[in-house]
Amino acid sequence: MSEPMVPLTIAVLTVSDTRTEETDRSGQALVERLTSAGHTLAEKRIVPDDVYRIRAVVAEWIADSDIQVVITTGGTGFTGRDSTPEAISVLLDKRIEGFGERFRQLSGEEIGSSTIQSRCLGGLANATVVFCLPGSTGACRTGWDGILAEQLDSRHKPCNFANLVIPGRGQHG
Repeated sequence: MSEPMVPLTIAVLTVSDTRTEETDRSGQALVERLTSAGHTLAEKRIVPDDVYRIRAVVAEWIADSDIQVVITTGGTGFTGRDSTPEAISVLLDKRIEGFGERFRQLSGEEIGSSTIQSRCLGGLANATVVFCLPGSTGACRTGWDGILAEQLDSRHKPCNFANLVIPGRGQHG
């Protein structure tokens, strides 16, 4: 008999100078996927591409013991004000190097060599797992469907990140 999935509490941050709640398809896609998977949405916000505003929101969520996962979308490219990796990387206790590698591998099957322009990243901070995805809706689907759905499922074997952030587990499980 399979053990039940332990739902996680997840916050979603859209980084964009132009998106509104009505036009934020990427953030909406993440919310739909995480709630459909049985997780709980803690909060969803939109902030401009500003390193300090991004960092402030994510730091607030990392400090909140009720939030177990933070997922950002946007600001991971090389153009203009893209600064999500710079905002987030200094907050991380440990980086999840394989996240960006796996994302680019999956994304390369869809968009070819353009995937090298993605600076998506993942890491752990204060018992919170943080994932930064590109801003396109397709990239959010790729990231969730190809990586996060399994890694945030406490039943996924041989290991997952859910069991690192579930109180009392603290291991890959």
